[in-house]
Amino acid sequence: MKYVNIEKNISIIANEIEISENVSFGNNINVKLKGKFSIGSYSHLGNNTEIFGNNVSFGEHLFNSSGLRIGGGGRQHPNANFSIGDRCTIHNNFINVCEPVIIGNDVGLSPETSILTHGYWQSILEGYPASFAGVKIGSGVILGYRSLVMMGVEIVDNCVIGAQSCVSKSIHSKGVYAGSPARFIKDIVTPSIEEKISKTKAIINEYRNIAEYHDLSPRIVIDYPWVIVNDFKVNFETFEFDGTESVETDDFRDYIRKWGIRIYTKRPFLSHFSYD
Repeated sequence: MKYVNIEKNISIIANEIEISENVSFGNNINVKLKGKFSIGSYSHLGNNTEIFGNNVSFGEHLFNSSGLRIGGGGRQHPNANFSIGDRCTIHNNFINVCEPVIIGNDVGLSPETSILTHGYWQSILEGYPASFAGVKIGSGVILGYRSLVMMGVEIVDNCVIGAQSCVSKSIHSKGVYAGSPARFIKDIVTPSIEEKISKTKAIINEYRNIAEYHDLSPRIVIDYPWVIVNDFKVNFETFEFDGTESVETDDFRDYIRKWGIRIYTKRPFLSHFSYD
């Protein structure tokens, strides 16, 4: 099968292609797969993307800025498979798929982060090393700027990997890790209910200034864990939401992402801001 958009210089070639509703593509996208290409609803694949391998699957609500490269050495092997779950954000990352790469939901790959699944050079018959192994990254993980994940690594759910870290061994416990090689830095401790309410008030106070700067004046009420913006409410604990969306609720939803509160509706993230 083949999907082509000449105007945007997009070419997707695969044995099977599955593009869900409300998917958007940037320009200059080149995909060549032996197996299946699939991308979930409300996802965006950015400019200057190259994808090679066997099977590649993107979940729903993916955001890719630009410059993604999937493939590298071993991309012609049957194990050259990549999958990433829902609500993930990726950038100009290099992901080698000599062996399978499996990524969970709600994962962030910061700019210039790379994943390798093989390493070799001189002959193993002369005693030199060679390593080929897949990578698994759990849900709720963030890989900091210019981090590197090496072959065979598994990272459990809800880990924070600091910028420019090299993860060369599997991580089995939730926490903050950083360095080269990456080492445990600290536990992630859930705040008390009083601390959560205090943090929520600080978030809303800051947003009131942002809203004014964006020429908006939403009505905001805190009834923790709910925050009500006009006729739209968000649960800051469970990320549930309900009500009527608008330009003002879009702006609020875009802002609270910076605090890790990501609400995904059928409307795209959009701040109401203009330089005019």
